[in-house]
Amino acid sequence: MKYLTDEKLLIVGAGGAIGSNMVQSALMLGLTPNICLYDIFEPGVHGVYEEMCHCAFPGANLSYTVNAEEAFTGAKYIISSGGAPRKEGMTREDLLVGNCKIAAEFGDNIKKYCPDVKHVVVIFNPADVTALTALIHSGLKANQLTSLAVLDSTRLQEALAAECGVQQDKVTNCYTYGGHGEQMAVFASKAMVDGKPLAEYNISAERWEEIKHDTIQGGSKIIKRSSFQSPAYQAVKMIEGAMGGESFTWPAGCYVNCDKCGFKNVMMAMPTTIDATGVHFSAPQGTAEEMASLQKSYEHLQAMRDEIISLGIIPAVADWAKENPNL
Repeated sequence: MKYLTDEKLLIVGAGGAIGSNMVQSALMLGLTPNICLYDIFEPGVHGVYEEMCHCAFPGANLSYTVNAEEAFTGAKYIISSGGAPRKEGMTREDLLVGNCKIAAEFGDNIKKYCPDVKHVVVIFNPADVTALTALIHSGLKANQLTSLAVLDSTRLQEALAAECGVQQDKVTNCYTYGGHGEQMAVFASKAMVDGKPLAEYNISAERWEEIKHDTIQGGSKIIKRSSFQSPAYQAVKMIEGAMGGESFTWPAGCYVNCDKCGFKNVMMAMPTTIDATGVHFSAPQGTAEEMASLQKSYEHLQAMRDEIISLGIIPAVADWAKENPNL
């Protein structure tokens, strides 16, 4: 089997449902044979390792560990799902404090054991703030770390396809930006459905509000089962882009400090491309209503950021460069 690279990919939280699916997806897509499975729960990560061995992927060189130094040392790419999951009735934001503490330790491990890592994807919630925390603690450049945000856009795409009676990939240019949470901004004014503008489908204002609400609440709707296959696959596709494979062009959470677009010192979903040179973003373009929604989402992200600053999990914005000179 031909792999995209032979460099080490570390899957953090590999003993869980998302992590185990990431391992399998990375091998099935032929990203790298050298994958390290890391988790603090030995029976879980050991079991996933055995399962992957039993798949008998040609050329696979798997390892597993519960030791952080062993896991992070030599890693060139990392995906982390290593936070606490949402439970029924919880929002992503309810996980803020505990998972940001985990993210701080995660970033510290990167700085200590693999400072030459090429790209990191953070997917545990609230991903915008956990990723920001990890970035500050890791010492990495802003274009080297991204967070998962694509699922909001693919859920919007799914909803519009069902509403218009077309195959899902016939719906294009519909995205969500800003926060990956209850305050995300839905952009669909430029959406196309099977080659025609969405406006031609005459969706009522009431029905459109229902679609937006369902998109925003998309993750919570399947919480009893727990979403794991879609975040695993999309996170692996993000790291594939960073490895030099197919570029990832759905929205990703990235560090934004942009005077021109008016958003500063936050991680947020933007129009992005992830390739071998890292993540690159542009400013969203939308209607006045869409841009107002994005501004509201940005302010919500600022509030969450300021909360973890007040708790001492990350320093004040003015002191970020002391922790990470690349910011």
